[in-house]
Amino acid sequence: MSNKEQLKSAIIGALKNIYDPEIPVNIYDLGLIYDIHVDNEGKAAIRMTLTAPACPVAGILPGKVEQAAKSVEGISDASVELVWDPPWSQERMTEEAQLQLGLL
Repeated sequence: MSNKEQLKSAIIGALKNIYDPEIPVNIYDLGLIYDIHVDNEGKAAIRMTLTAPACPVAGILPGKVEQAAKSVEGISDASVELVWDPPWSQERMTEEAQLQLGLL
């Protein structure tokens, strides 16, 4: 596993500690994180969405994601891009999250 892959895994671990306040599942397993890219300088670029554009945490969740990524040792900076395309749907959730919510 390359250093970039290790950093990406560590970021995923940090993101699994952030929960949607309305759904008792972490944002990674909910499928809100679309992409994580780590460059050679240790800068992380994260693309994410929310369950809905009017989500009450729209103003704070991207900042929490950025702080979680920056807290990973070896990450020098992080940026979060909030995207709406493709729109989030329950199919993006991990099987574990779907089981937890009784959807499977």
